[in-house]
Amino acid sequence: MTQASTVRRARKSPAERRDEIAVAAREIALIEGLDAVTLRAVAARVGVAPGLVAHHVGGMDSLVADTFGAVVAEELRTVLAAMRVTDAATTRLGILLDTVFGEEPNDVTLVWVQGWALGTRNEELATRVRAEMDAWQRALAAEIERGRERGEFGAVDADAIAWHLLAVIDGLGAQGLVRWRADPARTDLTRRALAALLGVSPGALA
Repeated sequence: MTQASTVRRARKSPAERRDEIAVAAREIALIEGLDAVTLRAVAARVGVAPGLVAHHVGGMDSLVADTFGAVVAEELRTVLAAMRVTDAATTRLGILLDTVFGEEPNDVTLVWVQGWALGTRNEELATRVRAEMDAWQRALAAEIERGRERGEFGAVDADAIAWHLLAVIDGLGAQGLVRWRADPARTDLTRRALAALLGVSPGALA
């Protein structure tokens, strides 16, 4: 006669469960898109009942907003880390362009585009989208201002150029999702446009 096992799986702490849910939500967003982050989808990926997920999150609007923020904040950290290989602001901005345009379709770009769309119905998400856009703009402006202080650029308006560059990156990224006029030289086209705004030669951003 076989004796039933009395060994029980260790119960995860609330913090461990929340971390597990957050990781699952990020994986879903990157693989299937932000709109695929649902209670059932997250529960299925974690291997628990939907009710348990609901118990550990502050509502699906919050989970989607937090998922968006985690994904795009990691993207910015990755880009900034790639730029640190040199001190020259011109070269660093060139690395930025190569990094953000390096792969199409970009899974993070889809998260951005869906964040803008879903944010029209989810105020928590909209707030997070605005905060992350501001973070990107500040990072770009800081890099441009750094180049100005180093004498690499003239008396440029760092904030205005940063917003301009961010709009170009976002627009081309969104177009790339449907491969509209896919052009392998678009990084060079963006580099020339940015060089004109900065008053440097395109080769300086290579």
